[in-house]
Amino acid sequence: MKFTLYNDVKDFHADVFDVLAVKEAQNLIILGNLMVGYEGKDTFGWRDPAAWVMAAVRDSIQDGGEVRLVALMTPPFGMTLYAVDGAGGHVPPLRCLIDGLIAAGINVPGVMTEKSLAQDFADIYCDIKGLGQHIETSLRIYELYSVNPAIATTNTFRLAAERDMAFLPYWVEAFNAEATNTATSVDADIEKYRYQLSQDRLHMLEVDGMAVAMAKINREFMGTAGIALVYTPPYFRGRGYATEVVARLSQKWLDKGFVRCVLYTDLANPTSNSIYQKIGYTPIADSLDIRFKEEVK
Repeated sequence: MKFTLYNDVKDFHADVFDVLAVKEAQNLIILGNLMVGYEGKDTFGWRDPAAWVMAAVRDSIQDGGEVRLVALMTPPFGMTLYAVDGAGGHVPPLRCLIDGLIAAGINVPGVMTEKSLAQDFADIYCDIKGLGQHIETSLRIYELYSVNPAIATTNTFRLAAERDMAFLPYWVEAFNAEATNTATSVDADIEKYRYQLSQDRLHMLEVDGMAVAMAKINREFMGTAGIALVYTPPYFRGRGYATEVVARLSQKWLDKGFVRCVLYTDLANPTSNSIYQKIGYTPIADSLDIRFKEEVK
């Protein structure tokens, strides 16, 4: 097998795009990120491909040289992977990938991808590097082709606006804190939060003039739109606001011509999993977010 490390996102795109697109919904994160880098229009934060780690593993030339494994890391985040199905399994390509990364002096802080692939990568990488690992989040990927028409849509649904900046940083960080089980910490750099308004993808649900929930389209790829940043403050929960904002955001993008919407849920949160299934989302795969750490001697 052959390991290739890319310096140019356009070369990476040329070699792996068609491979990833075979499973568009499952690969929405890596595809969405790849398109951001390829288009080069948005280099805010992690989106500058100059800092990315892009790699592929192919069969040997005598075996056809086909891509078997794709890897993309957008620091400070961990590695995302996609393994092409095959009788040989994904362990040999993973070993080739990991050997190549280590030889290049590249450290990987974690991995988030399909469950078995993530666990095999973590086991091999941590064994070689002498690291510990822990599962940060067990995730389920859902997709939707049509919204349940029985979902109530009685409140005001609108784009997030500059006036929301009075509370938006706190909502964003509360969402992050709940997702990672960490303390809430609001950054002093307001542009980090104002960026959320820049692409007309963040939406609010409003009741009597007051925002009560939010959700965002975070990625678009061909016929698929990804939904994220779904948040309702604790004092507004239990009233169906998250259900309505996700249903209406999903419908808006379906009306734009997208074939489906995709989202990730934390399996430890039965409420969100129940909400999304009520809207019409169905599970397609499970994923793990695994973080690596130095072993305590």
